[in-house]
Amino acid sequence: MSLDIFWFLPTSGDTRYLGKTDAGRPATNAYMRQIAVAADTLGYDGLLIPTGASCLDPWVTAASLVPVTQRIKLLVALRTSLGNPTASARQAATLDQASGGRLLLNVVPGGDATELEADGIFLAHDQRYAAADEFLQVWRRVLQGETVDLDGEYLKVKGAQNFFQPVQRPYPPLYFGGSSPAAHELAAKHVDAYLTWGEPPAAVAEKIADVRARAARHGRSVRFGVRLHVIVRETNEQAWAAADALISHLDEATIAAAQANYAKMDSEGQRRMAALHGGQRDKLEVAPNLWAGVGLVRGGAGTALVGDPQTVAARLQEYADLGVDSFVLSGYPHLEEAYRFAELVFPLLPGKGKVTVEGAFTGGAFDVRADARKGAAA
Repeated sequence: MSLDIFWFLPTSGDTRYLGKTDAGRPATNAYMRQIAVAADTLGYDGLLIPTGASCLDPWVTAASLVPVTQRIKLLVALRTSLGNPTASARQAATLDQASGGRLLLNVVPGGDATELEADGIFLAHDQRYAAADEFLQVWRRVLQGETVDLDGEYLKVKGAQNFFQPVQRPYPPLYFGGSSPAAHELAAKHVDAYLTWGEPPAAVAEKIADVRARAARHGRSVRFGVRLHVIVRETNEQAWAAADALISHLDEATIAAAQANYAKMDSEGQRRMAALHGGQRDKLEVAPNLWAGVGLVRGGAGTALVGDPQTVAARLQEYADLGVDSFVLSGYPHLEEAYRFAELVFPLLPGKGKVTVEGAFTGGAFDVRADARKGAAA
């Protein structure tokens, strides 16, 4: 089975080391375009463009990447708590047309209540998912050409229509991630692909089973994906050394402050991420080669697969054996690691291949092969 391999766009900034260092890279549009072009050229299938108060606007960012990329899909956040479904449907159809059918949508009801309040949204956890359910009812139907009336608890529309059809029918595919029962039910009813953050395989298997059973009760089927960081080097020893280096600038106060902030959130996924390591450096390998060090100070996806190419490919296959067909990956810094992962691991994955020309010589200004040919002719 061929796997879809996505890369991540760090629209809140990038770095070589987690924590406060002089290695940070600001999230400029020029740098985002560098990463996008690299991922497109290397053969990644998609690019996740995240959302949040600290991120560049995902829709404006995605639109800026359309002219500089050719084939890669753009997975853009669809904020159901912040937008109007009719206007959002029109926006999606427009961007899908502009990109030639390369738009994917990542449904985000919102995982940080404090951040949502700053945007004027005052909904409790399960209310956000109930509102998202109403939003997606309207969004999906208008993109299929229907005229929609809805008098819901959270949304009211009358005569909602979309006049600009997307390239992808019936609409650009919907992706979504969430770990609570309310999130699983939303996935079962509406989305095409369910994404989980990188938990140990047994936990991922439980999530897949629950979402699959819920979807079946709605007469639907759902695809599955995993969101992970990756730290790949030519040897396992080098990979683990790189993992240690990534958090080498962190002090205990920074870790404690980050964990205290995440503990305030009402996100079940964030709670599960934090529970993997408990904020402790000596409990970071939470499953074979699954390392939770990123989650010490990063919200959201906080685990990384660490190892040599063969080991990381084998761990990805373990998830694939559970029914996962998509992986959304990232690494610090994102530009260099996009190349490293593609060069080292793509040849080991189904549906991928080498990204370099075998036998190519790039060692200097003079082509030794040309010199050798001249010598043979003489």
